[in-house]
Amino acid sequence: MNFRTEIKITESYPTINHESKILLLGSCFSENIGNKLAFFKFKQQTNPYGVLFHPKAIETLVNDCIDEKQYLGSDLFSFNDLFHSYHHHSSFSNSSEEKVLYKINNAIQNTTFFLKKASHLVITLGTAWAYRHKKTGNIVANCHKIPQKAFEKVLLSTNEIEECLHRIQKRVTAFNPSLKIIFTLSPVRHLKDGFTENTLSKSHLNAAIHQICKAENCFYFPAYEIVMDDLRDYRFYKKDMLHPNAVAIDYIWEQFSKNWISEVSKEHFKIIESIQKGLLHKPFQEESPEYLKFLKNLESKKNLLKKKLKIEF
Repeated sequence: MNFRTEIKITESYPTINHESKILLLGSCFSENIGNKLAFFKFKQQTNPYGVLFHPKAIETLVNDCIDEKQYLGSDLFSFNDLFHSYHHHSSFSNSSEEKVLYKINNAIQNTTFFLKKASHLVITLGTAWAYRHKKTGNIVANCHKIPQKAFEKVLLSTNEIEECLHRIQKRVTAFNPSLKIIFTLSPVRHLKDGFTENTLSKSHLNAAIHQICKAENCFYFPAYEIVMDDLRDYRFYKKDMLHPNAVAIDYIWEQFSKNWISEVSKEHFKIIESIQKGLLHKPFQEESPEYLKFLKNLESKKNLLKKKLKIEF
């Protein structure tokens, strides 16, 4: 008997190889995939503004980079002795206004250059719930622990999300016509919004994503369905019972690799993994013949991959 409803993923095109450049934006699930791509030495850039949960925040990032926006002091605000941006993660915050601006503008510059040359853009949407700043009327990416009374909580409609994704798709493909966009829906449940509210949020996102994926350069990877309908068990979650654990992430990566990674690149995964583990190895005796032989073998593997895939360790 079959005790699972395994997700059958159809083969997609074009695949990712070690010459590809992949920009990943969105929820923390983007970082899970980005970390896997980085581990296997793909050219990737993940969340240059930090984790972004809703599509409006991702649209702001895309517009900033394509417009090559230069943030000024007037774009920041001060709270609890730190300067912040409503469009950026708290990791950008600092007591020095100059340091915040430098970090933000440097991220924009690097992302603009990367996006222009990118082959794939992966966008992971986490929630349709967002916060509108009452004073400015703007939807923010991060509230930075400002009292909630300063914001209005809003649920983005399916039409609003679809229009937002359409604008993103239109802008990035005009900027980089060869770009392929992979949309995913984060399997992380936002239960702080409520069980019913989380389901409603995911439904809005899912409906909008599938409308935009009718475009020629847009694709869908079913990360959400893999967790909810295939794994479907709390043993695949972390202790918070909300985020997929390492086993689940490995399984999703395996499915993503089957679907999107080229066979040539996958053939080298084992040797890349052995090198990565070798680089972390801490010997008891650094001058021992065994360890020197180990280092020589490790260097030989690195040179082989440098020649075959043009990757550096």
